[in-house]
Amino acid sequence: MLIRALVALVASTLCAVPAVAQQVKPAITIAWAEGPTADADGNIYFSDVRSNRIMKMTADGTLSTFRFPANNPNGMVIDLQNRLVICESGDPTASLPPRITRTDLASGRSETLVESFEGARIKAPNDITIDSRGRLYFTSDERPFFLAPFPAEGLPGVPAKEVPTVGVYRIDPDGKVTRILQSPEIRRPNGIMISPDDRTLYMIENDIGEGGLRALLAFDLSAEGTPANRRELRNFYPGRSGDGMAVDTAGNLYVAAGLNATRGTKETLDTKAGIHVLSPKGEPLKFIPIPEDTVSNLTFAGKDMKTVYVTAGKTLFTFQNDVPGLPR
Repeated sequence: MLIRALVALVASTLCAVPAVAQQVKPAITIAWAEGPTADADGNIYFSDVRSNRIMKMTADGTLSTFRFPANNPNGMVIDLQNRLVICESGDPTASLPPRITRTDLASGRSETLVESFEGARIKAPNDITIDSRGRLYFTSDERPFFLAPFPAEGLPGVPAKEVPTVGVYRIDPDGKVTRILQSPEIRRPNGIMISPDDRTLYMIENDIGEGGLRALLAFDLSAEGTPANRRELRNFYPGRSGDGMAVDTAGNLYVAAGLNATRGTKETLDTKAGIHVLSPKGEPLKFIPIPEDTVSNLTFAGKDMKTVYVTAGKTLFTFQNDVPGLPR
């Protein structure tokens, strides 16, 4: 299977030193690509997590910055009205809370869907998906270590109190927000996906600590969007767990997981780095290796929905699939 690297995002800045030194030193910032999604016109949007921006690649391969600053974005999805829905981790330096926003791609107008729950600041929205009725589901985990913390005394317009539990939330089309999963039933929620028939919710646990749960979970999902019957489909321990995932029309899951090299955590190299294709029951079907760390997420795109885009490290990769995917 042919894997192509489309773009490598490396931003370089030359920093001058005192004139007597007669030299300059390059300071290189490498992007961290995440959260890809495709709109109705075939444009690909993805997060540059470390650089606080959202990138856009058109169908002809033109790359540009869609938004900067972007409130520390992560997972994204295009909704049924071709609007870009974004998980934002929050930016205390700009007095912006963690939140879910939605941008109308035609007008450019943005609105906030969720920024608090029961009067408290949500933790850090990580990944998001959508079902056939337009209901959004997102995970909210602990704040990433590399982001500045919110001060205990609070900020203007940002609740000082944080929701005490990690969770999974559902946003209904009328705007109602419901927490449908929380700790201790879940521990470190990351990637999330809904089956094609809307009857199963999949969620990835990604605890990188010693003995941490690193697994793909499944829940029955009621017609009302309530999960039940928790079960473990695939255990990635002691390797790196899954991150983001996608689903095809047959219900198979495409999970970005694994490492090419250790990174100073308790994760081993037992999980190969790439896209693990699993049946709805978690059975391994196929593996597509990705040569760059850290493989983070993927999305289906194209007129036939058989083109897959994968974010990994500083690079956006692509390959052609034999089964079409869903825009989730």
